[in-house]
Amino acid sequence: MAADTPSLSGGSLLLAWQLKDKTVLIIGGGDVASGRIESVLVADARITLIAPRAGLHPLTKQFLDTCARITYHDRVFAGPQDLEGVDMVLTAIDDVEVSRQICALCRERKIPVNVADIPPSCDFYFGSQIRSGPLQIMISTNGRSPKLANIIRKKIEGCIPEHAGEAIEKVGELRSKLKERAPGVGGEVGKRRMRWMVDVCSSWDMDELALLDDNMMARLLDEGWEKNTVPRIQDLGGHNKKAAGVHSVRASSLLLPTALGFVAGIACTAAVLLTRRH
Repeated sequence: MAADTPSLSGGSLLLAWQLKDKTVLIIGGGDVASGRIESVLVADARITLIAPRAGLHPLTKQFLDTCARITYHDRVFAGPQDLEGVDMVLTAIDDVEVSRQICALCRERKIPVNVADIPPSCDFYFGSQIRSGPLQIMISTNGRSPKLANIIRKKIEGCIPEHAGEAIEKVGELRSKLKERAPGVGGEVGKRRMRWMVDVCSSWDMDELALLDDNMMARLLDEGWEKNTVPRIQDLGGHNKKAAGVHSVRASSLLLPTALGFVAGIACTAAVLLTRRH
């Protein structure tokens, strides 16, 4: 075990941080800040933006004109009072000393903070991200090489199935409908739900899953879940040409999951790229 110890350090804890209805203070309104604003809005947070209007990036101005979740102050950071009621702070200004002062104030108050371009003043980093509906993938270099993260992101993005985001949306809806039909947390029902959902994702490809509608989901539950099997998509009224070679399977037979294979492929691609760089 001692030989493996070095691999258990030097990384970050990658999380999907839930910011819905939280207040994020963004200081600065330039190019970098506009990207931060977009990322935070996608997470359904409320934004307080502090930046002189003269330095606002066109995209920042667009967000101010179109989004009601941004409270804007046309001025510079005024001190500790600007941190009241704030859940997260992001700074993107050119003044290094002021940025460090803001970082110190945040850490005194235990407010998570990210200071653009100053890694030691960051409690977390922004990685290079891929987003397709609910699908989000982040490539992080722990602040060491954003450019390499961007190169790797483009490689991975080219491997993502065209309808992956839609497929995830539809599988999420199916899962919710299944929980309504077979409620309960844990136990045998929970295990059976998990096995059946794994078989659905294993037996249908991404394009097929993206075709699911309310009628097909109802039939899939009636003819699949209730009978402990996974029908073919064409048996449920689907018209995807790729479905021709897909056969019905018993829920107890575990095939190699398409979704898991896709994720594994992404991991392998990233690993190969990083190995070549080293």
